[in-house]
Amino acid sequence: MNNFLLDTIWLVPCYPLMGSLMSIFWAPSITRDTGPRPAGYVNIIATLVAFLHGAIALPIVWQQPAYEIAYTWLDVAGLTFSFPVLVSALTIGATVLITGVNLFAQIYAVGYLEMDWGWARFFAFLALFEAGMCSLVLCNSLFFSYIILEILTLGTYMLVGFWFNQALVVTGARDAFLTKRVGDLFLLMGVVALLPLAGTWNFSELAEWATTADVNPVTITLVGLALLAGPLGKCAQFPLHLWLDEAMEGPMPSTVLRNSLVVGVGAWVLIKLQPVLALSPTVEVTMITIGSVTALGSTLIAIAQIDIKRALSYLVSAYMGLAFIAVGLGETNAALMLLLTYSVAMATLITSVGNIVLTNITQDLTQMGGLWSRRPITGLAFVIGALALVAMPPFGCFWALLSLVENVWYTQPWLAAIILLINGLAAFSLVRVFGLIFGGQPQQMTVRSPEGLWAITLPNVIFAAVCLHVPIMLATWQILPTWSATSQLVAVMLGASSIMGIGISAYIYLNEKVAKPVVLPSKALQEFFSYDLYTAKLYRGSIVLSVDVISKVTNWFDRYLIDNVGSFFGLVTIFSGESLKYVNFGQLQAYLLTIVIGIGVMLLLLFRFTTML
Repeated sequence: MNNFLLDTIWLVPCYPLMGSLMSIFWAPSITRDTGPRPAGYVNIIATLVAFLHGAIALPIVWQQPAYEIAYTWLDVAGLTFSFPVLVSALTIGATVLITGVNLFAQIYAVGYLEMDWGWARFFAFLALFEAGMCSLVLCNSLFFSYIILEILTLGTYMLVGFWFNQALVVTGARDAFLTKRVGDLFLLMGVVALLPLAGTWNFSELAEWATTADVNPVTITLVGLALLAGPLGKCAQFPLHLWLDEAMEGPMPSTVLRNSLVVGVGAWVLIKLQPVLALSPTVEVTMITIGSVTALGSTLIAIAQIDIKRALSYLVSAYMGLAFIAVGLGETNAALMLLLTYSVAMATLITSVGNIVLTNITQDLTQMGGLWSRRPITGLAFVIGALALVAMPPFGCFWALLSLVENVWYTQPWLAAIILLINGLAAFSLVRVFGLIFGGQPQQMTVRSPEGLWAITLPNVIFAAVCLHVPIMLATWQILPTWSATSQLVAVMLGASSIMGIGISAYIYLNEKVAKPVVLPSKALQEFFSYDLYTAKLYRGSIVLSVDVISKVTNWFDRYLIDNVGSFFGLVTIFSGESLKYVNFGQLQAYLLTIVIGIGVMLLLLFRFTTML
């Protein structure tokens, strides 16, 4: 039985995929009697089966050596493509996390989209996301991982554009798709270029090859940068980060899955490719630089946002930036722990915020307040999620960031200082959001704001409970270091940065004596952060302008040069043809006379020309 569960672990992505296909039967255009609701229940059951399969198989494979199961996909003319499935505690544990989060995201959607007639389509898209992510974590091939990433890009487009009758939704879906496609194009180049160098796309074999690889430094740098471009877009890192903010126009249940797990697939691929990327110091420095700039800039931008969704979406980019830093430093264990602890904490925050958005007319933080007495369950869940996201002991992210900071405390103190600053700013931002929503006196938009339905509140509470138990689970799995083995100085500094950010923000946003909204002395500086460091304007003034100018020049060249030259030769052909038809007499002596006259005219013109010279 144990071997059967492990050998059939490839069925885990198939369960949600089958649920997605079955949703078609409950599309409103096909089944009008029952409505689309059964599609949601079918997908919930399929996800539950996938979760149980992975949860039962995880203890079996725990502390056992990983092994690979290969399934031949294509074998023709000596060319063989196999889909390798890596069976290990890490990969199966990742499927349990994915299916578990999606299970409660779907239950959350039952209450959130109660009156929406797009159930069949929405749950089918969620199931596609789940199947793609489970396939990605199980897959041990870079080639097939790229294909799966493309499927996830399509899933992002469909889920963000779910309410396609709204202009902002269509724009957000389009920008998310196109932005990711930019990174995917370079990723494809890197995937293709890596095969002649390493001779394989298998992640395990790539790691072995990297230990003894002797390649040209320039070549491996270019390949590494190309491989980095794909995760750059998936993880919403600078300069491909704007799509995540616009993607918040989609339904909140899909945001739970996207902002907690889907953005992490890029970091997962980076972790798998870390041995190859480590061959080029330039690529490692690039990862650290991009991660630092994105994380620091995103936390500053988040503090300046007044939209409740935007205030959280930028923190997603910030924590993915920390994952980039971890991979760039070669700390893959810290990166994996960060992805685990971050995903549960962010899911808690998103479900809490979704509860507020659903029962309030506005998403403007400046128009909210006083909800602690009306929404105590949601408020408490938000507090737990916020504490779990920042480095507050003993919550999960504290241990992940502690492992990361410890490794650079003495070798790269400037980077350790940046991570501490990012953590403090993230704590400040989360307390600011909490204070504007739950602190102070009730405002006009929050006078009537009861707790949501059980289907909305239950997932929020469960996510918060998991956040509380993550440190216990990490200790049980013997992942956490002992206190004596850690640097107490680093731990104190990390905890102090969280406490300082929380304290300063609480003094400002939980103090009724401080006027709200808070305005910086410099309006230009405040607008600089509010408008995303003017990145959108920078795009319009550089990339968009360049493409526009090139398009106009190309259009002019095509219309007035290429078309006119073609039209000229066409007219010449028509005129010459019309003229020549009058010399077709059918008599040889007439043709000879025409030729003689033509030659005579040409000689006359030539003589005239030489005389003028």
